[in-house]
Amino acid sequence: MVNLVSQSDAETIALQALAFIASDASLLEKFTSTTGVSIEDLHARAGQRDVLAAALQWLMQNESALLMFCANNAHPPDIMQFVAHLLEDGTG
Repeated sequence: MVNLVSQSDAETIALQALAFIASDASLLEKFTSTTGVSIEDLHARAGQRDVLAAALQWLMQNESALLMFCANNAHPPDIMQFVAHLLEDGTG
């Protein structure tokens, strides 16, 4: 299943992850404080690959949030590392 994730799919999943984080004030505060990405940066650069990759990496370091995100969006948790790799590598 992992090889069925395209670059476009990876970007979509990452945008969903960023929206998930932004929809919860507590998660958003934790994300901005641990990544250094400011609210202003999120507004200005939400679709940029580095911000999307940061959102996925942050989720993967926060298992409860990751599992909730995956359950809410019907994504198997085991593909998230591959999705993050696609964004960081820019291939797919």
